[in-house]
Order: sequence, then C-alpha cells, then structure tokens
Amino acid sequence: MRSYKAKMVEPIRLPSREERSRNLAAAGYNAFNLDAAEVYVDLLTDSGTGTMSDAQWAALVRGDEAYAGSKSFHRLAAAVDDVMGFEHVIPTHQGRGAENVLYGSLLEEGDVVLNNTHFDTTRAHVVNQGAAAVDCPVEGAWDRSAEGDFLGNFSVERARGVVDEVGAERVPVVVLTITNNSAAGQPVSMANVRATAEFAEEIDAAFVIDACRFAENAHFIRERESGFEDRTLAAVAREQLSYADAVTMSGKKDGLVNIGGFAAVRDPDLAELAKQRAILYEGFPTYGGMAGRDLEALAVGLREAVEPPYVAERVEQVATLGELLSEADVPVVAPTGGHAVYVDAGDLFPGIPPEEFPGQRLVCELYREGGVRTVELGSFAFPDADRPDYVRLALPRRTYWREHLEHVAGTAATVRERADEYAGLEIVSEPPMKELRHFTAELRPL
Repeated sequence: MRSYKAKMVEPIRLPSREERSRNLAAAGYNAFNLDAAEVYVDLLTDSGTGTMSDAQWAALVRGDEAYAGSKSFHRLAAAVDDVMGFEHVIPTHQGRGAENVLYGSLLEEGDVVLNNTHFDTTRAHVVNQGAAAVDCPVEGAWDRSAEGDFLGNFSVERARGVVDEVGAERVPVVVLTITNNSAAGQPVSMANVRATAEFAEEIDAAFVIDACRFAENAHFIRERESGFEDRTLAAVAREQLSYADAVTMSGKKDGLVNIGGFAAVRDPDLAELAKQRAILYEGFPTYGGMAGRDLEALAVGLREAVEPPYVAERVEQVATLGELLSEADVPVVAPTGGHAVYVDAGDLFPGIPPEEFPGQRLVCELYREGGVRTVELGSFAFPDADRPDYVRLALPRRTYWREHLEHVAGTAATVRERADEYAGLEIVSEPPMKELRHFTAELRPL
C-alpha cells in the first residue's frame, strides 16, 4: 500500500496508433520533439516530472519574492545544511545551472575531469570549459550479466591510470554521480564514496558529488551495505555527502520539485567564485533563477526525500516495473536502480548495429505501439562513449500507478514480439555540439 493518496488528477489520453505514427514522423523520430499531449505514459525522465506533496503546495504560498535576501532562500539554506551538511548554498534554476556555476569556477582549458560516469549535461559542461571528461566505471558497470550490489562505483584503479598518463596537476576535479545514472542507475557504496574522496585528496583535486539522487543512493546503502542497516536514512544520506568538497543538485529529482537546483560548497572562497558566476548566468545568489515559491517547495522536498517510507516505495515501484518487463521477456538490467529501468536494446534488436541506433529505434516503437515515451542512453546520446545501447524508462515520483506500469510492460512485450521487423535509423540533422545531439537531432528510418 502506498503511504499517500491522490488529491489532484490530470486526464491523459492514448492517441490512436495512426496518430502516434504521424506524430513520430513529424518529431523526426526523436521523442524529445513530441508534445506532452501526444504521450500516454511519459517515462522520458524523472527530472521535474513528479508530484509534489500538499506540504510543498502549501509552502508555495509563503514564497518570499524579494530579489535579495529572501526568507525563502534562508529556509532552503537551512534545509541544505540540515539534510546535506553544506553551509554555502548557491541556488540555480536546475541541475545544469549548478554544473555551469561550479565547473565554470573550477575548470580551465586542458583540464581532465574523472567521474564514475558523466551524464549528458555534466559531460557537456566539462567539454564547454575546454576540459576532457573521462569515465572511470568499475568492471561490469555496463555488463548486464555482471553481479554486484554497487556496480555504480567509481574505479579508483582506472582513475590512477589516467592520472599516471596525464599528471595529477591536470586533474583538478573528481566527480562521483550517485546513483550512477548513465550506468543503469546503479548505486554507489559508502566504502566507495570514502575511497574516492581519499583518492581526490591524494591528487589534490576537489571532490564533487552529483547528488541529484542522493536519497535513493542512501536507501541502497542501508539495504545492501553491512553496518548501515540500523542507521536512519537521513543519517546515511548525510554521511555519504560529508566526504565531498562540493555537490551539484538537481532539485527536480530527490528535491521532489518541478524546477530548481543548487550548488553547495564548503570552501568560502569557492563559494564566492560560484556566486559571482551565478550572478552572470542565473541571478542574484539568494534566488539563482528560482522564484521564492520554488525555493520554499525545494526546502520542504529535501526534508521529505529522506523520510521513510517515501524512498522505499519509490525504489519498490521501479523494481516492480523491472519485474513486469522481465516477465514479458524484455531484456532489462537487473537488479534495477532507484529511478529507472534500463532495457538493453542491443539485445532486443540484435540485427540493428550500434551505428544504426537500436536504442533510438526502441524508443520510437515503444511510443508507436503504446504511447510510451522513453529516452535512449547509448550510441545516439553518447556518440564517443563505448557503452551498450540502453533505453531508460524513468519513473516520475509519486505519479503513476501499477496499471500504468502494466501498460508499459505490455507495450514492450508487443515490440519484442515484432523485433525482427524493425530496421535502424540514420541522423538527418543534428546540432553542432554532439554531446547534446539527442535532445534535438532528427532521424529517419533506414
């Protein structure tokens, strides 16, 4: 049983199959180009698509819209300090704003950034600063047959190899993404957080945690790592962040809001640099691109995110979708992570080579067959990365019910049954920055 009930609903409609086929062609076979009204079950992302609580809606009313020094900012700063343990907070319009503010303050041309796995906007912000983004996943991170409780971990061994090659002076930042979104949403252990922090200190690099799913990661630590089963979720969540010098946060994930984010740091000098950059790109440092009402909702959401049973129910729903897909013989990464189920499109469509984007073809057919919108995180989204052609089915928080999950699984089963009928895709147009091409590029069937 869920620990909440619905107080507001939104009607949704499943367009006819003919409509869906026309919509797909008009969108250039890119689900990002579809209108939301054309989608039945939207699993494109869990970023900002969830349902806020009544306490968050109530908080909106007391938003202080003062340009500087608003009461709402101070309430957010207090929540960040209490929940995450950081004194200096620079609000931004969302997570990529936090990446811009922080990495623009830390990186220079020719630098190298190490990460367990860079996500798309993180990689793009690193590249935009003239730096190189290098992934250091553990062995088996992208192997669906691999076993392990924490396949999202950072490989210190791989990172040392990079440092030996380029020199420690060229690696000013080490990043840990929790959970590891690009590696099928797999969690990171507390032991690995500590080891990564020690490695960063050893090479005199700033240790940054991408904390957008920090509560989900803490849940996995409590469930899977010895010594944490009797700790509160809030205590585990705070400890995993205590080893970092800074965090970037998309409030649209474990902040449980529809917009907003922040960078938080320990060093007051770095905080001042980030604030000045925030003024240029985001807004005054006490609102940072957010309205006061959004600051208020985020302050409440951060506290709700570490309260049971929210996270347990959240992770359980993702696991349920994974089980339904597995029962339909759809190849998924197991065990599932905290925010999404990842389907192996390369396995589902063995006749479509990576250069013809089997993952993007799966995205298209899930929409055509059932109005389900998802996202490809393989050769189309990451053109220069050697990783499998996964498709992510990201569940919005507190939004869908089991019947929606059953519809998704039934749709995927239909696609699997017709797998031999599909050909690959080719790109017709794409933006100049290839790291972001999957957002707007258009394709056509071969």
